Amino acid sequence: MEDTKNEVEKVAFEASEIEYVSYGGEHHLPLIMRLVDEELSEPYSIFTYRYFVYLWPQLCFLAFHGDRCVGTVVCKMGDHRNTFRGYIAMLVVIKPYRGRGIASELVTRSIEVMMESGCEEVTLEAEVTNKGALALYGRLGFIRAKRLFRYYLNGVDAFRLKLLFPHRPPMLANWEGNEVQCSDDSSKQYQGLPFECC
Repeated sequence: MEDTKNEVEKVAFEASEIEYVSYGGEHHLPLIMRLVDEELSEPYSIFTYRYFVYLWPQLCFLAFHGDRCVGTVVCKMGDHRNTFRGYIAMLVVIKPYRGRGIASELVTRSIEVMMESGCEEVTLEAEVTNKGALALYGRLGFIRAKRLFRYYLNGVDAFRLKLLFPHRPPMLANWEGNEVQCSDDSSKQYQGLPFECC
């Protein structure tokens, strides 16, 4: 007899049928809460959700298939130890919709806003047993920065994952305050870094 308990029936859809929207207000909050409460191991209070979506609504995205909310990402950004850092707090895609690029699109949208806002890096924690999440973030360029023992309430360890953005060279200005191009000599001080000077 086959064990079908853990099998999830996938939903047939085209990628173009998924609509991605920014957090639009209080009417989206119950959708986010339901997804996170059903799919993630950590419990969150209404105050935690409101903290993120009220202070950083531009970093919260939802994915819809028709009228059904099938995924969400909730993030924040701010100063952390002399670094302006983005943080991915919650990422959920319901099981029938996983493996079709929805999570990647949600995370990518939030990372783009973080980069445009001047973040130098993005971090998050993921359960060491969550192979799907670790693979997703690995494909997006995140590295495992640290193992956090018994991090979650269920006793499972976490990896702190980190995505570093390339440093930009300092803005150069002439004595009148106008921007100037880097000379060939000035670019030598940046050799080996993942960008070119001018």
